[in-house]
Amino acid sequence: MNGHYAIAIDGPSGAGKSSLARACAKAFGFLYVDTGAIYRTVGLAAYRRGIDRKDETAVAAMLPEIRITMGYNAAGEQRMYLDEEDVSAEIRLPEISICASDVSALPAVRSYLLEMQRKLARENNVIMDGRDIGTVVLPEAELKIFLTASAEARAERRMLELNAKGVEAKFEDVLRDIRYRDEQDSNRDVAPLKPAGDSVLVDTTEIDFAASEALLRSIIREKLGVEEIA
Repeated sequence: MNGHYAIAIDGPSGAGKSSLARACAKAFGFLYVDTGAIYRTVGLAAYRRGIDRKDETAVAAMLPEIRITMGYNAAGEQRMYLDEEDVSAEIRLPEISICASDVSALPAVRSYLLEMQRKLARENNVIMDGRDIGTVVLPEAELKIFLTASAEARAERRMLELNAKGVEAKFEDVLRDIRYRDEQDSNRDVAPLKPAGDSVLVDTTEIDFAASEALLRSIIREKLGVEEIA
């Protein structure tokens, strides 16, 4: 493999960004970075402290008091640590998803985490997913993909994912949360969710995971001229 590559995958909540980005990173030997997990960890910290997640002053004051780190297990899966505690499972709970959406709208939080994300891209070949990777975090990424699906399709997938993990979730509740996050993410003042002008748009509403993965892998091969290792 020649050169240094950054791939940005953006899109709304539940679009399958994390699962697809992780699979593609493994296929090409890139480092996978789930930036949403970082914001979820901040949201969890605020939730545990009883802080109003929309109060920027209070959340900003909390940031120097917490330690957020990332690690990877033997399977290459990203793990999130809050003050040395592995919180990778807890940050996926529905109530923490809402917390993540709230804190991610705060300029102080986005600024605080920006350098962490850019440093990973400077030092590694990465596939990084989130809401503003192609527009703000890595605007010079060699490839930008905007991944989406209908709100109903995303809610169905998220509900099944949660149920498989033993978390009871109803379709109506998950759909409401998805729509809330869509509204928050698309209309926030700082780094709103939107495709970069040079993004490749991919709608997975009508295709399953295997077909979505195959499509993304073909886009990466075609656009970057890189070969898969797995």
